[in-house]
Amino acid sequence: MFQLISQARIFSPKDTGVKDILIADEKIAAVEEPGKIKIEGLEVKKIDGSGLVVLPGFIDPHVHILGGGGEGGPATRAPEIRVEDCALAGVTTVIGCLGTDSITRHVSSLLAKARALEIEGLNAWIYAGAYNLPTPTITGSVRSDLVLIDKIIGAGEIALSDHRSSQPTYEEFLQLVAECRVGGMLGGKAGIAHFHLGDGNRGLDYLFRMIKETEIPATQVIPTHTSRNRTLFKQAMEWIKLGGFIDLTTGPEPQGAEELSVVEALNQIKAANLPLSRVTVSSDSNGSLPVFNEKGELIGLTVANQRDFLRTFQQIWREHILSRQEAIQVFSTNAAGFYKLSGKGKVETGFEADLLLINEAAELQYVFSRGKALIEKGQLKVKGTFSTIQ
Repeated sequence: MFQLISQARIFSPKDTGVKDILIADEKIAAVEEPGKIKIEGLEVKKIDGSGLVVLPGFIDPHVHILGGGGEGGPATRAPEIRVEDCALAGVTTVIGCLGTDSITRHVSSLLAKARALEIEGLNAWIYAGAYNLPTPTITGSVRSDLVLIDKIIGAGEIALSDHRSSQPTYEEFLQLVAECRVGGMLGGKAGIAHFHLGDGNRGLDYLFRMIKETEIPATQVIPTHTSRNRTLFKQAMEWIKLGGFIDLTTGPEPQGAEELSVVEALNQIKAANLPLSRVTVSSDSNGSLPVFNEKGELIGLTVANQRDFLRTFQQIWREHILSRQEAIQVFSTNAAGFYKLSGKGKVETGFEADLLLINEAAELQYVFSRGKALIEKGQLKVKGTFSTIQ
């Protein structure tokens, strides 16, 4: 099937001006000056992109696609994500993870959910593992998971500096990262070790020690939730200076003075003249947002969702907190490069047709995932297998 998007302004993420885009099945077949693409004798669906902006689909690199939580018992296990949730947030690619619970949730189930989401229209990969070390796998080791299982591109989210972690030693941490590195090399993947950071005093200490004492590069690991408090974020800024990547988590507005919003964190990174090319943003969607008191007792629990992911992007876009190119980089292009997701994160010939068409208010008008319209003219067109949405 051919689809032709005409007269839309493209950010790829660079501004390439007003162009026409030809989609052939799942791929971008051509990006040309308006009127230059000619198709004769074949059916072509035409989409008027006048006044709209085209950008690559969002990549959310930390999603509890199987549901997270459980810190308050079985009734607090969060639900699985739906393809509709992703489409309505402009997310066309997810990387799924487990969390605290590696007893009633399993990496094999995570893999099955990723495959289900792909059947329903998304792009999905997963991490092996969960909060604890040694961490659960499918084949018996992180290294062999990376080599043998196509959808596994790293390990995570492994918990550090958190009372819910397994309190891993530095040696256990280092062994996990080394497994990721070699497994990634043998499997032709990024092999990223993806670390959950809690509020503990140790912060990023293990990461700093790794690059001082070993040959492993900073780009083999990424810490997430790095804006959860100002002390941790200060360390995260130092990590960027040392060549590392960080991940910022969208969510509800900060509840206390110590927590930073993604917007404030990005402003501080820009003010310090640090490269935004080393920053990704994720939603933590369908993971729990537990509240603990000073005794470590659970006193509240909500669930993260991807609505905050889109809301944060829209705020950045509308208020010009970042340039257009920078905003697209941190919500799509950077993750595509860091995790080695081939064909993702750009609007170019030969890339997969993961595209968003938005208006000037950054409202979604069209969402394409591998050439399939998930949203069309602002209306949801995709439904999950067991969807209750009418």
